[in-house]
Amino acid sequence: MKKKLLRKIILIFFLIASLSGALLLAAFLLLPEGRVPVDADPALADASEESFSDMPVSSPTPTPEPTPTPEPVFEEYDITLMALGDNLMHMGIVNTGRMEDGTYNYDFLFRDIREFLDTADIKIINQETIFGGNHLGFSGYPRFNSPTEVGDAIAAAGFNVVLQATNHTADQGIDGIYNCVSFWETYPEILVTGISGETPSEEIPLLEIGDITFAILNYTYGPNMATLPKNLRGHLNMLCAYDEGSGRIDFTTLNPQVTEDIRRAKELADIVVVCPHWGTEYQTSPSSYQKSFAREMTEAGADLIIGTHPHVPQPVEWITSENGNTSLCFYSLGNYVSTQKQALCMLEGMAWVTFHVTEDDVTLSKKGTGVLPMVCQYRYGPLRLDRICFLEEYTEELAARHGILGYGGVTLRLDELITWSQDIFGDFSLKKSDVLKTSDPLD
Repeated sequence: MKKKLLRKIILIFFLIASLSGALLLAAFLLLPEGRVPVDADPALADASEESFSDMPVSSPTPTPEPTPTPEPVFEEYDITLMALGDNLMHMGIVNTGRMEDGTYNYDFLFRDIREFLDTADIKIINQETIFGGNHLGFSGYPRFNSPTEVGDAIAAAGFNVVLQATNHTADQGIDGIYNCVSFWETYPEILVTGISGETPSEEIPLLEIGDITFAILNYTYGPNMATLPKNLRGHLNMLCAYDEGSGRIDFTTLNPQVTEDIRRAKELADIVVVCPHWGTEYQTSPSSYQKSFAREMTEAGADLIIGTHPHVPQPVEWITSENGNTSLCFYSLGNYVSTQKQALCMLEGMAWVTFHVTEDDVTLSKKGTGVLPMVCQYRYGPLRLDRICFLEEYTEELAARHGILGYGGVTLRLDELITWSQDIFGDFSLKKSDVLKTSDPLD
């Protein structure tokens, strides 16, 4: 009994102690923030609210600032431009493309320059002869009409610029020009310049490569006439001035429209390229009017001038105009293909120009810019195009087999070709390895 009574007393004591502790905790939690009951701890009896406010309080860990994303570094790059001279479709070359089934194919025209077409970003060819319409039949000198299949081969080869303003553009009249424009409309990816269809266009021809815009202008001195017929005006880009009333052409004065176009182009494009069809046939030196026109075009804002027409190559030079503008001028690249009978007409040049692009500018680079000398090789009996050779790979054996001996009674000699090339192109002469190792085409 006593043990039971003792256990009850102990149990009651623990219950009272537990209840007192709970009440004390509840009272503490209900006190205002920062207060401690004096009787809870005599050591804190004299502590005031102010003294507690001075006690250090731990601060929350600050959130780190995000690391800013660095601006991407601009990677400089090059844009390369190649240009060929007159694609002069004499009947011997037209017949070279005739297949056994009577169809025509001209892919062979560009097989020997395939690696350069694959490398360059801008690929220009001067289409000397008009695609006036296959239904008119094909003809050679003096009034050309060439198969549209030549244009198909140009497109298949990857050219993206075709120059059509030449002295043979009007060989099939205004309808021939319209037919040619209609044909090229089937290849909208190609910039065709120099002629307009039934609705004359005043737009500046533009080509975009990467972030850089090129304006490419093309003009001819005339249409093998002393006067410009009214029906050609607005459809054939004229290099030389002419009288609005009579149409008489002034071959010594630059058409004011040319400089106006260049100035407009300068506002729209980073680089202005002018391609004039000019000069004196078979002369390796530029005429006085070529030099005068080149200075005027440079002063108006032309950055690059690439000339055609003389059928033989002419020098390359830097031009500085009176207002300080500079340009690089290729006076003539000669022919690309032909079956002409003069030995010098077999020597030709492929222009190669390198533009260097930085974050703030694009400039014409002297490195990787110049001319690749080439030779047009044809055979005789029958008259057919054989191939295009690079002069650095040409041999005496090839020269001895050239069809110019049988067709024109002229002996072609390698040493003469080399001498002519050195005299005309000078320091601007390039080798294949110079071009292929310095090129950096855009993807």
